[in-house]
Amino acid sequence: MRTWLQASSGFILTNLRPGSILKNLSSWSKLQIIQKSTLARQKVHHDPYKLAQIKLRKEANLSRQRELLDQRTSAMGDPVRGISTPYLETFDNVDGSAEAGAEPKLLNHFLTPSELETSIKNSKYLSSPIIPVDRQGVDPVNEELMIAVHEAQHQNAMIAIKKIISLSNANSKDKMRANITRCIDKFGRHNTDKYLKPRPPVNPSILNKKAMPEKTPRAGPDTGSSEVQIAILTAKIRVLANELEKPGGKKDKINKRNLRLLVHKRQKLLKYLNRKERGGERWQNLVETLGLTNGTWKGEISL
Repeated sequence: MRTWLQASSGFILTNLRPGSILKNLSSWSKLQIIQKSTLARQKVHHDPYKLAQIKLRKEANLSRQRELLDQRTSAMGDPVRGISTPYLETFDNVDGSAEAGAEPKLLNHFLTPSELETSIKNSKYLSSPIIPVDRQGVDPVNEELMIAVHEAQHQNAMIAIKKIISLSNANSKDKMRANITRCIDKFGRHNTDKYLKPRPPVNPSILNKKAMPEKTPRAGPDTGSSEVQIAILTAKIRVLANELEKPGGKKDKINKRNLRLLVHKRQKLLKYLNRKERGGERWQNLVETLGLTNGTWKGEISL
């Protein structure tokens, strides 16, 4: 290191090390050298132009990191809710339907529309006023009044029955039962086998010239397949997530645990179905209808 030392005859250029120079200098000269080096370092760190460049580079880096994180998060999706779809929204309003006329209207108390219509017709017939066959001595005005009163009573009874059997007035247990019924009808293989193609066939080299075992004929509706169970779990997860978002839901530790268990159980079933169906039509139909993203079954899910 070249250093200029002030001597009586002028300045002398030396190649001595800083340590040896400081040993040979007085305390005042040492203090001057240290102060000058400190001021030089402070000038470098306090240069406004350099500080502005450093700040801009840091902000650009942090902004890019946030952008990449948002892209990864949006691509993975919400591990609990996934993406909202019209079919998912009908879980909140069980009395409605995603598509008009796509599904039969569900009623409370295990009633079907055909049973309700038959019962109403029978009740109206049994409660109607008796019209005598012999018309002699019958007051037409009184008879019309009786028929009008009966019709008004029937309309009032119809309004009351509609309120009783409507799922919009049902409790959460009845609504969940109706949602489970809809999931079985929507994703059950007794219905989906009619319009969805089967999974891709197995490679013959893997079978080693062995025949595939014959499938057992189905008896009744499909309630236990993976896609039906995933749809039922999604309905339960949506109910729990809505409850936890309400005021005071953060304190509900038990339902937080229940939600975590349901999400991980659904993740396990999704991994199994994806591996079994090999990305076939049945898998695509389930994922698109329920709005399930990669975040609901890929990787680690922490809530």
